Amino acid sequence: MIADVSLADAAVGNKYDRRPTHEGRYPRERIVTKDAASVVLAHLDKIRPDLEALYKDVHSHPELSMQETRTAKIAAERLTKAGYQVTSGVGKTGVVGLLRNGEGPTVMLRADMDALPIAEATGLDYASKITATDAEGNPVPVGHMCGHDMHVAWLVGAATLLSQKRDAWKGTLMAVFQPGEETAQGAQAMIDDGLLNRFPTPDVVLGQHVMVGPSGTVAGSAGPITSAADSLQIRLFGRGAHGSMPQASIDPVVMAASVVLRLQTIVSREVAATDAAVVTVGVLQAGTKENVIPDEAIIKLNVRTFDATVRKHVLAAIKRIVNAEAIASGAPRKPEITPLDRYPLNVNDEAASNRIAEAFRNYFSPERVKHTGPAPASEDFGCFGTAWQVSSVFWFVGGNDPVAFNKAKAEGNLNDLPVNHSPKFAPILHPTLETGVEAMVVGALAWLGPN
Repeated sequence: MIADVSLADAAVGNKYDRRPTHEGRYPRERIVTKDAASVVLAHLDKIRPDLEALYKDVHSHPELSMQETRTAKIAAERLTKAGYQVTSGVGKTGVVGLLRNGEGPTVMLRADMDALPIAEATGLDYASKITATDAEGNPVPVGHMCGHDMHVAWLVGAATLLSQKRDAWKGTLMAVFQPGEETAQGAQAMIDDGLLNRFPTPDVVLGQHVMVGPSGTVAGSAGPITSAADSLQIRLFGRGAHGSMPQASIDPVVMAASVVLRLQTIVSREVAATDAAVVTVGVLQAGTKENVIPDEAIIKLNVRTFDATVRKHVLAAIKRIVNAEAIASGAPRKPEITPLDRYPLNVNDEAASNRIAEAFRNYFSPERVKHTGPAPASEDFGCFGTAWQVSSVFWFVGGNDPVAFNKAKAEGNLNDLPVNHSPKFAPILHPTLETGVEAMVVGALAWLGPN
């Protein structure tokens, strides 16, 4: 998951800055004050060494999507120790903790747990050296190169502190540790496993993600916050032959190359400049030997969009181009286009989003609360709010050394900073760790407190 670097750019008078528009739904007396948050967060410094150790441990022991058994066990143990009613194995490896603390709203806080099949190249002394077997049975390196290890530590910290200071709030806290975000499986797996029937319906669902941006800052906006995503596999069919006799072949390599080049025109020539879309070819596979023209080629691509009409057009254009190139090449068979995974458009409820913004402004200094536009990243976080038909809010927490970030920004070199999914992605520990815990607590207290 990757967001744009506008995380660092403050804006005034934007949608994120407007006050709640549904006062009856989100009564103002529940807006958290700095004093209320400070009461709950008073012991953050005390538990910080433990959270840092937890983060490093999870970072050193990453687990692939839907295989997060060790991480889930740690999360369940931490929640149990903090006094939560814990249910494990929800959606295979998901964990749900409930802390009932009198009458009041129910707030769900979510953290994802899975890592990526990427060899870590951060050089950290606690870097992952783990290998595992993926869903296809292949051995792969595994690394927490998207920050989900930080998310686990954040939620453990927030859940612990809120449990320790139950006299500061009323309601029910639901802590959800979700598997399989990287494969768009986990949220739906938990829903399919009875999440909606087995646990109370939340009044709001809250989540956050570490991103490129100055550590110590939080950022978000009302409306679309992360894009819809569609991943596809395209199988092109040709006719193999000896490399010295191309006239006897129907070359799928040339066909695939033509498809890849033509796909680039969808965004540049078919999507309006006022709209947004990304079409990225991440896999192009064909052949096994330089003097053998193969029978087929494989293309895997990813599409990001923020509008349902644009998404429909882009997917139709891909199908049109692929089929036309096959016909132009004289392919013996029609191409196979297979969906791999899909992430929904993640939309922050306006009233709930502005309520979070007000809570953040009341707690953090103004320069730490930023506005960011929709990010060309994708998340299955939105599945929870959609399934329950309740409001959800998702925001970003910066993870870069502020000095290094500001220097790169001033020099126009922000693209040189390692981003999520890079082998070198490594948020600085402090104050990223503390900021994420603070943001989760402040967000939850916007509904749960003060008592």
